[in-house]
Amino acid sequence: MWKSWTLACLLLLHLANASETEQCNAEDSKSSCGCGDGATNRERRDAEQPPPPQNDQKADLLHDFDSYPRTNQMIRIEGGTFTMGLDKPIIVADGEGPSRRVRVDSFYMDVHEVSNAEFARFVADTGYVTEAEKFGDSFVLDALVPAEIEKTITQAVAAAPWWLPVKGADWKSPEGPGSNIGARMDNPVVHVSWNDAVAYCAWAGKELPTEAQWEYASRGGLDNRLFPWGNNLTPNGQHRMNIWQGTFPTENSAEDGYVSTCPVTAFPPNKYGLYNMVGNAWEWVSDWWTIRHAGEDQVNPTGPLSGQDRVKKGGSYMCHKSYCYRYRCAARSSNTPDSSAANLGFRCSSRTRPTHKDVVILEN
Repeated sequence: MWKSWTLACLLLLHLANASETEQCNAEDSKSSCGCGDGATNRERRDAEQPPPPQNDQKADLLHDFDSYPRTNQMIRIEGGTFTMGLDKPIIVADGEGPSRRVRVDSFYMDVHEVSNAEFARFVADTGYVTEAEKFGDSFVLDALVPAEIEKTITQAVAAAPWWLPVKGADWKSPEGPGSNIGARMDNPVVHVSWNDAVAYCAWAGKELPTEAQWEYASRGGLDNRLFPWGNNLTPNGQHRMNIWQGTFPTENSAEDGYVSTCPVTAFPPNKYGLYNMVGNAWEWVSDWWTIRHAGEDQVNPTGPLSGQDRVKKGGSYMCHKSYCYRYRCAARSSNTPDSSAANLGFRCSSRTRPTHKDVVILEN
């Protein structure tokens, strides 16, 4: 399997360099493009799972989240019909096509990705322990792992050697022991599993968006466009999202200003007022994964009734066109619900007007 993934990676590299609209003819799994997505599923590697930590989560929160402005605001997205997916999918194996007309009812969406400060409020209130903490490790980009930690790691992902399973890496210690979120409280929380995200949503009186809601919201009313603002990656020469510049995975020029995650308020919002719908951190959605979609018009689709993996959308700061051209509205990938990584977060939605006392509804 690893050999076939590697061959598919090389195929995508060739095709992606040819044109932004050319199809990726990879015919392997959803992880065939080598960005380490499916490779970071916990069920696909042999990792020891120590017992959950016994420390008091509340006492271990070292940073005053109250000093950071709230970023849990929501905005009402008026329902409508849009073209979901692509007729000419760029990554065929991901099930980006066929395009289909989909209607979604009005709903509310978080303006920002859930930040470390907002997640800290949840943990301080509930004592919640994330799955990365329970497993005792999580995946981190090798370039961000301190040398003294990297030299102790003997296990890697064959198809994506830049992913390292780092013991002690979790949402509070994104690069493992010695790292912290002290200067990143306004960045998206990462190392959260789908199950962790659902637990947060329940506490906040919200839910994860469906894939259809997420894609509709990301487009900001612009149908059949690559990005939330149009088809130009850098309109007027300006960066509009946090992705990888340079040569992945050896050199990141950080022309957009960031090597890792950026604040959830960075870059201009789309026309619906939503920030960082692409780039920065992958975002979990509620749907089970499938690459087969109904061709007829759909109304409020919610995906399959069951499955093994959950869908994630939007790409991350690690995405580069040469290997992971998934920082597009129609792009998609997946992981098992208990998986976590240093580029995986979420935002919340709600089908009805939220009633939680802390939620502020912004005017369109």
